Amino acid sequence: MSERPFPFLKFPRALPAEVSIPIRVLDFHEINADFVGSEAADQASRCIDCGNPYCSWSCPLGNRIPQWLKLVKEGRVMDAATLMHETNPLPEICGRVCPHDRLCEGICTLEEGFGAVTIGAIERSITDEAIRLGWRPPEATTTTDKCVAIIGAGPAGLAAADRLVRAGVGADVYDRYEEIGGLLTFGIPAFKLEKDIVRTRRRVLEDQGVRFRLGVEVGRDVAFETLVDDYDAVFMATGAYTAVDARLPGQDLDGVIVALPFLIANARRQLGTATAADVLPDLEGKRVVVLGGGDTAMDCVRTSVRLGAARVTCVYRRDEANMPGSRKEVKNARDEGVIFRFLAQPLAIVGDGMVDGVEIEETRLLDSDDDRARIEAVAESRHTIPADIVILSFGFLASPPEWCARSAIETERNGRLRVGGDGRLPLQTAHPKVFAGGDTVRGADLVVRAVLDGREAARSILSQLNVVA
Repeated sequence: MSERPFPFLKFPRALPAEVSIPIRVLDFHEINADFVGSEAADQASRCIDCGNPYCSWSCPLGNRIPQWLKLVKEGRVMDAATLMHETNPLPEICGRVCPHDRLCEGICTLEEGFGAVTIGAIERSITDEAIRLGWRPPEATTTTDKCVAIIGAGPAGLAAADRLVRAGVGADVYDRYEEIGGLLTFGIPAFKLEKDIVRTRRRVLEDQGVRFRLGVEVGRDVAFETLVDDYDAVFMATGAYTAVDARLPGQDLDGVIVALPFLIANARRQLGTATAADVLPDLEGKRVVVLGGGDTAMDCVRTSVRLGAARVTCVYRRDEANMPGSRKEVKNARDEGVIFRFLAQPLAIVGDGMVDGVEIEETRLLDSDDDRARIEAVAESRHTIPADIVILSFGFLASPPEWCARSAIETERNGRLRVGGDGRLPLQTAHPKVFAGGDTVRGADLVVRAVLDGREAARSILSQLNVVA
């Protein structure tokens, strides 16, 4: 029998080895290992280099995916890592937390019939290996006397810092938390992104010359105006931390908690830095109901499983196809025992002082030309599902700091910072020295788009400072 001519026929789509479900729910370690041996090269060889790289077009960063897949196939790990970093300052992180099924892999030519190339897993594995082998970003060829203050050590702030120091511009990153990463560290659970990965990136950035000022809250420990006066430019990447208030009756009952404080408290417990304010409820043997259908809701249900909940239910008002979260995360949650109640609208949280349950009504989808399907209630379908703990995960809004008004930094009605337009540089605010990006401009969005904003904000800042990147 002749050898199959195409590698995608020889090598089926495969992900790195996965920890078995009964074992992985016992701790917060990542559930997938990296590829080993020739696995990454074998999977990379499945790319057919289709000529019109849909994967690159669908990537917010415009990653040169077919090109670095070819390098991986040839075993050129260091060259592949260098090419990855040309467009993405944080590839090992995006390789873990991006919803590849909705972006690059979802539009791969092989997706229908053969299975998409495992782009995300290759990206993380190759970056991990390259850094272990000593790969580091190229050093700046020239240095300048310019320095930029970055407020927020999340993905946008880290990406901006990387691009600035590569161009010879100093970067001082201020963050109120004790570790870098923002929601990468305190919002995304370790079973998706182990914190040693973020710490390794910190060491890489510090080796590049980035200076971190952690545990420093701008507006409390240092005045925003001081940063504007002392630095050549300021980049604001303060995120979106204000929870959307659904105003459900009963949401003030004991046993009702908000998603982000819950995830932060658990992250700090894992890190050993929990404070008295980081209250983590005892979920052992409890019935937990999570309201919402995004990636944060998936983080909450999977965290609840690991904290010993007896039954975890996710309630979402649309169907599974309309969920905003990653399909991969929904599958992982379902594999770990989470129950999904689709087409169910929460109406109230019920109980006498303490949560007893959630009143819901069934919904159905309506024909619609909108991006998101509209719903209507099904008559006489109200009922209550039991709950001991209810976690609210309806999304998060940007929270413009109070100094914005004092500094004439404009905001939209929804609280997001207004950037660009009116002859401004991309991501420049109404204050000529201040730039902004990430969730503080977009609202709660994907990590990869925050990385994009950090990269592009750095480009605008370098243009304003007349520094050639």
